[in-house]
Amino acid sequence: MSPEMVIDVGREALTVIVLLCAPVLLTALAIGVAVGMIQAATSIQEMTLTFIPKLMGMFAALLITGQWMLGLVVDYTIRLYNSIPGMIG
Repeated sequence: MSPEMVIDVGREALTVIVLLCAPVLLTALAIGVAVGMIQAATSIQEMTLTFIPKLMGMFAALLITGQWMLGLVVDYTIRLYNSIPGMIG
């Protein structure tokens, strides 16, 4: 297995990881910014106020994108397993 193959497998794994994390993290970011703007406008500085909306938003993002995320992981795993013979010999 050449160093180029290792780098390609690692790059593809990192791409899959970023794609898997993006929906949940972007949802949490958007909700955090929105709640932060509301807190700044109303002068309510309660730190726990953002927890429940973020939790519910992240749960909704997982419900909406869960099937796509699972398909992405399964496709990557199948491609990785199918490429093992080419990597070895």
